[in-house]
This record gives sequence, structure tokens and C-alpha cells, in this order.
Amino acid sequence: MNKELDLSVSCYGAVKDLRYDVAILPWGATEPHNYHLPYLTDCIAPRMIAVKAAALALKENGVRCMVMPPISLGSQNPGQKELSFCIHARYETQFAILKDVVDSLHTQGIRKLIIFSGHGGNNFKNMIRDLAFEYPDFLIIQSDWYAILPCKGYFEAEIDDHAGEQETSVMMYLQPELVDLNMAGDGDYRPFTISSLNKKVGWTPRHWNRATKDTGVGDPRKATAEKGEKYLNDLIPIVAKLFAEVGKEELY
Repeated sequence: MNKELDLSVSCYGAVKDLRYDVAILPWGATEPHNYHLPYLTDCIAPRMIAVKAAALALKENGVRCMVMPPISLGSQNPGQKELSFCIHARYETQFAILKDVVDSLHTQGIRKLIIFSGHGGNNFKNMIRDLAFEYPDFLIIQSDWYAILPCKGYFEAEIDDHAGEQETSVMMYLQPELVDLNMAGDGDYRPFTISSLNKKVGWTPRHWNRATKDTGVGDPRKATAEKGEKYLNDLIPIVAKLFAEVGKEELY
């Protein structure tokens, strides 16, 4: 147990005499993930990946990170808010939470924060820009774990967006007791009829209950813990390098 690196399981006695270089804030959502993954998948995965990366950054670079408890309030698409226990957090809500976290850490002398996101609907860029004016001596970086390392070569699915092969394999490796692949739907996805939107020429949020029948996008049924392990074995050193570089270096 990484009590010195993981605030979810730590205590004040373990951290009060240590100096921390970076705070890591996993940020996910509370939402259905097909029929087979837990609602908090987008919180569990980034937290566990961040803890492993933080341990590696400390071991190899002497950079000490604290992984904060994950935030479970994510931004949802139309058609998701109507699903049982799916919680939509507005921009204003997320910004207020982030501002309070930054204000607290700033008071304590911490000046670097990495938002380690596990939810595709979250976007903190405008919030980070706004807070850069209010806290000019405080560095905030956003990183999305699922987008750092391309899936090609690790997973078979061509469309793998939400609760598909990538996310399911990662969860099967990290916390297999929370995954019931026997319950999984096929993650069949209905794209926009407007081809320019599918080609990313323009953007609008997908209407979730029109785009997917089981809340998933991408077939999870070829997922394995072995695929998740292989992927994370290559991903975690990349994340650890980010943590270490942010902890040791200045931007310019």
C-alpha cells in the first residue's frame, strides 16, 4: 500500500513531514459503462494508474507526488443524464471544485497540479486558463490517460470509445473483481448521419441513447487482463516521466 503517495488510503501521520513536488488529481465521472463495468470506472482507472506512475517517479527520479482522491463528477452528454444514477456536473460545478482544490493546495505551499482525467466528457482547458490568471505561480496540467498511448497493437477493436476493449482490459487487469464480462453488451454504436461530424470537421455532443443501445461504444468481448497488463506496462512509464518532469523542471 502506497500510503505516502495515495491520499485515498493515507493518514496525516504518514505525510505531514514529507515534501511533495506535485499533486495528482484523478477526475472521472459517475456513469454507466455498458452493462459490465462499474459506474466509477473513470475514477478507478486513473487513480490506480496514477499511483503506479507516482511510485515509479519516486523510485527512478526522486520526485514525490500525492495522488488525491478522485473527483467523481463528470460532464455528460444528452441521453446520459436520464440513465439511472448517471450524474451530470456542469462546467460551473467542476470549475468551483477545481478552484477550491487549487486554493487549498496553494495555501499549503504546493504549486503544481496534474489533473489526470479518465472521462472523455471532461475538458479543463478553459478552467486552467482562467486559473492561470488568478494563480500565476500555480501550474496546472491536464492529462487524459486513455489518449496518451495509441491502442493499435494492443487491442483489436477499430471503434473503442467507451467501455470497450481498451477500458475493459485495463479494468480486468487493475481490478478484475469489478468486471463481469458475461453481462457485457456488444457496444454497437450508431454514428451521426452527417458525415462531416463523423470526420471531426464539426462537433456537437452525441445523444447517448440514440448512439448506443447498452451505453457502450466499442465491443468489450475480446478484452483480457493480459491485454490490459501489456498496455499499462508501456503506459505507466510514460505517465511517470510526465510526473517526474513536472516535479523537477520549470515550464521555460
